[in-house]
Amino acid sequence: MSDAPANPFDGDGPFHVLVNAEGRHSLWPGFAAVPDGWTAVHGPCERQEALDWITEHWTDLNPAAR
Repeated sequence: MSDAPANPFDGDGPFHVLVNAEGRHSLWPGFAAVPDGWTAVHGPCERQEALDWITEHWTDLNPAAR
């Protein structure tokens, strides 16, 4: 049996931080393709570093006006 977590968002990494056109941020596992409409802005790095980056940079949780 594998030691990998069942949820890829619970592992140690690597992870990326993604941002979409509305300025929303997402923690994203490094093995997964970046979905359309999102851009990698940080990483690859460990999970906690990605979460810290999101906390520091995503200060307005409201979506950007279009």
